Amino acid sequence: MTDREIIEEGRRVIGVEVEEVKRLVDRVDENFARAVRILAECKGRVVFTGMGKSGIIAKKIASTMASTGTPAFFLHPAEGIHGDLGMLTKHDVVVAISNSGNTKEVLEIIPVVKRLGLKLISLTGNPNSELARKSDVVINVGVEREACPLGLAPTSSTTATLVMGDALAMALLKVKGFKREDFAMVHPGGSLGKRLLLKVEDLMHIDDEIPKTRENASMEEVVIEISSKRLGITTVVDDYDKLLGVITDGDLRRLIERLGKALFDAKAKDVMTRNPKTIKKDALATEALNIMEKYSITSLVVVDDEKKVIGVIHLHDILKAGLV
Repeated sequence: MTDREIIEEGRRVIGVEVEEVKRLVDRVDENFARAVRILAECKGRVVFTGMGKSGIIAKKIASTMASTGTPAFFLHPAEGIHGDLGMLTKHDVVVAISNSGNTKEVLEIIPVVKRLGLKLISLTGNPNSELARKSDVVINVGVEREACPLGLAPTSSTTATLVMGDALAMALLKVKGFKREDFAMVHPGGSLGKRLLLKVEDLMHIDDEIPKTRENASMEEVVIEISSKRLGITTVVDDYDKLLGVITDGDLRRLIERLGKALFDAKAKDVMTRNPKTIKKDALATEALNIMEKYSITSLVVVDDEKKVIGVIHLHDILKAGLV
């Protein structure tokens, strides 16, 4: 084949699959709605099953549902008839996927599903199959042709099933009122999870790590405190740890340029920045990041409702947490 022929074949395959997926739109009907209702009312887990390529698609749909608030897992039908059916509980719903609707291994687990009184939803390309007849709800995912030039390899059929599975999962997500915050709870290791879950109090420096000086402290004490705490800043507080101001290493550099040695005759209160930007401990870490970016600063003082200093959060802490 020439490069042009290879390109044309690739485009043909995509075109065929796109057309078959478009045919699914009219299949999203009352049966689809009923399936979503059954899934939403499930008190246990949604158990997906299927053989071969259908099994792979079933695993993906189960994974999508699990990540969007619906407990779900994949049960291999061949393993099921050799003991793994013990995973089923009386509160589960089973979703069986079979393009032909007559897959032997899938049909062999149906009697146990029925004996347990579980609802059975099928995604099949054959609405008149044995699987369809035994199902409580049938969703037709049949295609007119596979994209395989031989008409043999599951291509359009698996794509159509996957798309319908995504439609079920997303409709179910909406019915259950699943939100971004809920998504973050089941994706704590992902960037979105961290952005929606990590709070300032999870990252801030506390107790002896907080740089503090009194308002009458000498500039030598200020420099020592900034250097020893390694946050590029010191808070200036009163005897009750109430925030009066801050002094940053950047402030020191600018003051040395302007005042020279005379700087060391000053007190902390003479050079501090009054009314600095602050944040509360229960704010999201991303809010702290936004403030830092907006005002071109690298540290934020964390205060309580009485303006008492309880922590400091640094840009490096946010970067280490993977929020950027």
